[in-house]
Amino acid sequence: MESYNEPLQEPRYIIVVGASAGGLNALTELTSQLNPDIDAAIFIVLHLSRTGISDFLAHRLQQFTSLHCVIAADGGSIHKGHIYIARPNYHLIVKDGKTIIGRGPTENRWRPSIDVLFRSAAVQYDGRVIGIILTGLMDDGMSGMQAIRRSGGKCIVQDPNQAEYPDMPLAVLNSMEVDHCAPLQEMGKLITDITSNKNVQQTEIPQDLRIEAEISQRVAIGIDVVSNLGEQSVYTCPDCGGGLWRIMNNSTDRYRCYTGHLFSERDLVIKQADQIEGTFWVALRMMEERRNLLIKMEMDARQRGFNRIALEHHSKLKDLEEHITKLKDLLFAVQTNEDM
Repeated sequence: MESYNEPLQEPRYIIVVGASAGGLNALTELTSQLNPDIDAAIFIVLHLSRTGISDFLAHRLQQFTSLHCVIAADGGSIHKGHIYIARPNYHLIVKDGKTIIGRGPTENRWRPSIDVLFRSAAVQYDGRVIGIILTGLMDDGMSGMQAIRRSGGKCIVQDPNQAEYPDMPLAVLNSMEVDHCAPLQEMGKLITDITSNKNVQQTEIPQDLRIEAEISQRVAIGIDVVSNLGEQSVYTCPDCGGGLWRIMNNSTDRYRCYTGHLFSERDLVIKQADQIEGTFWVALRMMEERRNLLIKMEMDARQRGFNRIALEHHSKLKDLEEHITKLKDLLFAVQTNEDM
């Protein structure tokens, strides 16, 4: 393996941070501990609404650090001592010393996605990457941390016992070995210790990770590229209806379609449930509309003295009302099952 002994024109280390629910306070605590002279650039994905909260986040973090907090710009250069924050509803990718902003498909139902950022950093910067997962719900960031590990980087997760929402740290811990599982108060020292190492080893990037990173940077790709990642499953993408390929990695399976949508198994189950419920609501609406039309047709037939035709409409109406009742019961059962 080669090592990076030559002077670097960009930061020696790339630190990528992912957070979701409860992440604002956690990010404030983390950034306040960062050494002002750190030889690194920091990239943050916080699951945001589609509003301009990223500007608020940059302003908030700037009050607690002397590092320069900015909203990541498309094509912007990466500088030492800068904290780059992902824009709402845009993926953040790092490549060739630049930041790339993209409106590609959601991953794990999120845009920006933690996995997209982490995977791009792992493929581009291998052993120079430090991945950090903080508080949050669900499991976005899990496969991204696996990519960092496989590319020679360091992995840190917030202690789930301390996290306001432990799902994201637990998802990582349940799927892989990490370098450090630590409370927020200790992360600053851990980062300082890791970045003080000047002799970073270069790692060969696995081919499947390179393919996935390429997919994340393209809105639409050829189906042949996706097929190289795994086997075609029997499932379809709940977002676009395309076929899903099963990507197997250790104990976790993920599913990606040829247009780029990606789901963990847990996310896929949730999206399927949403799709089922939505289909039921559409069917219920159509049946209610048919019921109202049959009522009108029955009344019109009786007013005109067509009693036999009115009875036929009435019979169809009664059958339809039974189906509506059964569909409502089924819809209620689906909603109850989701809440359990």
